[in-house]
Amino acid sequence: MSKKKQKQAKEHKNVFVLLLAYVLCIMAGGFVTSGFLLPFAMVTDQVAESASPSLAVSNIDFNPNNLPQQSKMYAADGTTLIATFYTQNRIVVDLSHVSKYMQQAVVAREDRRFFQHSGVDVQGVLRAFVQTYVKGGDTQGGSTLTQQYVKNMLINQATENDDPIGAYHASEDTIARKLKEMLISLQLEQKYSKSEILQGYLNIAQFGTSVYGVETAAEHYFSKSAADLTLGEAATIASITKNPAAYDPTVNPDAAQKQRDIVLDLMVECGFVSQDEANAAKAENMSDMLHVKDVPVGCQTAGNAAFFCDYVVHQIENSDTFGQTAEERQKLLYQGGLTIYTTMDVDAENLANQAVRNGIPENDPSGFEAALASVEPGTGKVIALAINRTYNALATADGTETAINYAVDQKDGGGGGWQTGSTFKVINLTSWLANGYGARVPLPTAMAYDTGGFECNHEAQTTWSVHNFGGGTVNPETPEQALIMSHNTTQATLGQRLGLCKIADTATSMGYKNSSAATPDIHDTIAPTDLIGGHNGASPLTMATVFATIAAKGVHCDPIAITRVTNSSGQDMAVPSANCSQAVPENVAQTVAYIMNEGVQRGAATSAKLNNNVKTFAKTGTADNWYMLTGGFVTGLSTYVATGNEEKLESWDGMTINGRTRSFWDGSYIATPIWKEFMNNYIATGKVQHDDNYGTADQSLLSSNSNGTWSTTTTGYGMKQVKVS
Repeated sequence: MSKKKQKQAKEHKNVFVLLLAYVLCIMAGGFVTSGFLLPFAMVTDQVAESASPSLAVSNIDFNPNNLPQQSKMYAADGTTLIATFYTQNRIVVDLSHVSKYMQQAVVAREDRRFFQHSGVDVQGVLRAFVQTYVKGGDTQGGSTLTQQYVKNMLINQATENDDPIGAYHASEDTIARKLKEMLISLQLEQKYSKSEILQGYLNIAQFGTSVYGVETAAEHYFSKSAADLTLGEAATIASITKNPAAYDPTVNPDAAQKQRDIVLDLMVECGFVSQDEANAAKAENMSDMLHVKDVPVGCQTAGNAAFFCDYVVHQIENSDTFGQTAEERQKLLYQGGLTIYTTMDVDAENLANQAVRNGIPENDPSGFEAALASVEPGTGKVIALAINRTYNALATADGTETAINYAVDQKDGGGGGWQTGSTFKVINLTSWLANGYGARVPLPTAMAYDTGGFECNHEAQTTWSVHNFGGGTVNPETPEQALIMSHNTTQATLGQRLGLCKIADTATSMGYKNSSAATPDIHDTIAPTDLIGGHNGASPLTMATVFATIAAKGVHCDPIAITRVTNSSGQDMAVPSANCSQAVPENVAQTVAYIMNEGVQRGAATSAKLNNNVKTFAKTGTADNWYMLTGGFVTGLSTYVATGNEEKLESWDGMTINGRTRSFWDGSYIATPIWKEFMNNYIATGKVQHDDNYGTADQSLLSSNSNGTWSTTTTGYGMKQVKVS
């Protein structure tokens, strides 16, 4: 017989002996006596040590250092915890960061021969059998700590794979399962040290309902690290594993105290502590010992920051930076032990939530929403996101609760978007100047336009009736004055001359996109009505980003909510970039800012002027009486506010909002006060840089240069502009 076949035969014999040993433990009954068992135990211990390590379970990582653990999300200050994410609430720690008492308590409770056996303690199995079935004592198990670690890992793997049948088989009380555990345990003991296995067990064991691992248990029950656990605290935690539900000290303190005292007695028997030490620990009342600290899970528990938190989660789940598939990215978040540092400023977030609720209370009878987004120009950092709703992703959400984040795009957890109304006019003017036209060129206007004369129009050809607020038109009028006074007819002429594709190009370069996940590209949907009514729905975050481009001297940055992520080993991971680039020329951005400030000083946006003579750049808007809007900036902060019923089109006429009834509403009555309250209060914190010298117009762009000569003709559809040269 070859050596290979001889080795295989020996392995099969070893397996058979192990199985026979276990069967004898179960079946021997009253015929087994302690005298009979002792020599047999010594033999089977030797067999256990020689059993083959090749009989491993494939595709399961038993490395004690690679356990699923919770991820944490922090605010920009790096210390304010926003949320914790986990499928199993676990913080993995090195054994050196676990108190000696805790290590000893677990060994005394679960496996007093842990440091003597080779993974399978046959003497322990037989002793447990005699105690349970021969002497009729309390039921005892014979599994070693190594076996229990293996069992937990098998259950954990099945749970990760969404395999309830596998999880059941990993815990069912059968000989096959016990034998499987024994063989894997023997292999583990050859590959890993006792300290590594003990560390693995302490990190994977369940120490209460939804409490996994010793560090989480120490924080939960005693508000301290596992390294600082006292004798009594360690004994309390060690006792829970026998029955995590029944012995949880927060649920049943009397039972937990009784089990703690049992562990203390076992520690005395093992020589880990003296009787006096144990007695002193027993004298402590369980209720007095506890200092419970809940470890919440997910954005559901993030309070004011919940919608910001939800946005960050979507950034992780939608970005291939964090994995190739959605499943990989979600597993990384909930099991990867990430530390996520976000861009959220705590003060800004609180002030934003306060402002939207002061404008439209959460329980306002109107049912209208108010949504706010604020970003830092030049970096893309999202400072705050807020809506006047309570975040609730559960099926129990009522009328004032929602998981839809109306401040962001649909793909990021938002809705279909808000019509931007007159705030879109800032994009029109930017595109006009960026394409070489002068802000003071007189444009002829009309009250009817042939939509067939608009390049790249996605609407059917028709006659488009247009008028300014209050009726009529100004003819002619410059684009500068049209933005200052928020006139509509001039926008129509501007769009007809410039062409909708160029406006869409500029909008895209500035960060504009439709909120709809199906048609985010404005080129696919733009129509003449978008120039005035802003009929394409956009999120407040998108519009805050557009205004931030003007505030940052024409530099556009994609919005980012994450600045740094470290993995469970503390190593930095790649994060999505803001991809900052020059979207429009600086002189164009400065000139648009100048004209926006003129609108605040003497035009339609005077209600938006900020306190303390802070130079204000803002644009108010109303979208067909469905939505009231305000966007604007100082050089260090860009904010956009949208109000109305985001779920369906509903007129503001005659509505009572926050106790005030008006026959007619516009943005200055409701969106602007929210915008001003937030901007004023956050600027007052001293965290916002604002350059009051910004907004110096380029005189060449303020000229009457028309970049060509135009004439006006009349068709059956109304006025049509025709370029002559």
